[in-house]
This record gives sequence, C-alpha cells and structure tokens, in this order.
Amino acid sequence: MEHLIQHFRKDEQPFIERVMEWQRDVEYRHHMRLTDFLDPREQFIVSAIIGQNDELSIHSYGVFEEPERKRMIICPSYMSPSVDDFQIKVFSVQYPSKFLQLKHRDVLGALLSLGMNRSKFGDIKIEDDVIQFVLSAEVAEYIQTNLASIGKVKVQIEELNDVGKLIKSKEKWIEKSFTVSSMRLDTILSTTLKISREKSKLLIQAGKVKVNWTVRESVSFELQEGDILSISGFGRLKILTTEGRTKKEKIRLLIGHLEQK
Repeated sequence: MEHLIQHFRKDEQPFIERVMEWQRDVEYRHHMRLTDFLDPREQFIVSAIIGQNDELSIHSYGVFEEPERKRMIICPSYMSPSVDDFQIKVFSVQYPSKFLQLKHRDVLGALLSLGMNRSKFGDIKIEDDVIQFVLSAEVAEYIQTNLASIGKVKVQIEELNDVGKLIKSKEKWIEKSFTVSSMRLDTILSTTLKISREKSKLLIQAGKVKVNWTVRESVSFELQEGDILSISGFGRLKILTTEGRTKKEKIRLLIGHLEQK
C-alpha cells in the first residue's frame, strides 16, 4: 500500500487517508460504506486503493448518462447494492428563461450559498429553460425548502422521479493517443492542443488552467492518470490511461478532449 500511495500527490494525502479508513471500516464491520459525491480524480483514487483488495468491491452511480460526479459504495464483494442504496435525489428547476439564461455556475453558486458542501451535489445539467441537478438524499428536504431563487430569478423546484425525463448529455469527448516526453503540464498542453510551449506556459502562468478544479500556475506541475484539465478557451482534457513507453522512453497517453463550444 505504501508503494501505491507514493504515486499520489502530497495534497491528496488527507483524502487517501480517508479512503483507507473507509476500507478498514468495511473490512471490520462487513457493511456497505456510502461516500459523498466524488469528482473523477477522487473516484480514480478510490478505485486504485480499494481495487487492490479482492474481498471488497466498489460500485458508483451518478444518475445522469456518463455522470462526472458520482457517489460510491465500498462493500464486501458478496454484496450487491441497489440504486436506492446510493441515496440520491434528482430535482428539476423551472424558471422564466425569456428574460435571463441561467448558467451552471449560477446554479452551483445558489446551492453553495445555502451552506452546503460541494460534495453533497452531483452533476448539474441545463437544457433550454430546464435545469436538473442531483444531490444526496439527506440534504434534499433542506434544499427543496430553501432554494427559492437562483441569482435574481425566482425558481420553482420539484423532485423528478421519472428517469425518462432526464436531460441527455450532448457532450462528445474525442479520444486520441499522444506521445509525450514528460507528464509536465506545459508539455501535455502544447502536445494535445497543438500550441507552442510558450503559449501553454502563458496560459498556465495566467491562471487559465485548472487541474481537478484547482488552478495550477506551475508549468512543471506533474499530471497523472485520472486528472481532468479545464483550459480557458480550449475546453477540457482528461488523462484517460497511460499506455506504456516507446523505445525512446517517451510516454504514450490516451487523452479525451471536450472542446469548448
């Protein structure tokens, strides 16, 4: 396990310790352990740590088609969780979109302003004048009672029980293989986005690049499998898998790219 942990970043250590605590808890008590909503990097860490253990299994669910944020269940491998075990509720928000078009950040800001932690919410989807979001069942009643407006717009919120009415994802990730000399942030950006090393350096130093929702301003920041990058003006990248090395010791990567519309 120590060998595994040293592959992760120092600032990920507190989360890793939590995952190991969850693992010990499930091994000792032989029950299902439900997490809050985890981002893709956190899901990757859970899978990397728990996946080493044959006696435990991991299940994840986020309601939407190809969800980004999911709740996970860690349990003994002989257990099979149901959808209900994930304790997720879906809400639909209606608002007068003739006057104003609400964006993802408006909805997230309104939810966070009610004093909730980001880990209590899953994905937020918007299509025309319909907004849908998922959240942990334990905060559902509080949100339903208190979310009366988003920004300056009065909204109506109701629970959505018909999965047939869920907003379908229109995101299209293009997967492509690349060969890079290193996992440095500036190297990956210039190779995958086909821009100069100098331009990638300027983007990073200007605070226009986020790795796993955190701005990283160091050009030499080391990327890892499972990382999600958000680059202002260029969309998003996912480091999907490391596919080994070439004869010249270059790294082969499979990367997903979601272009900014």
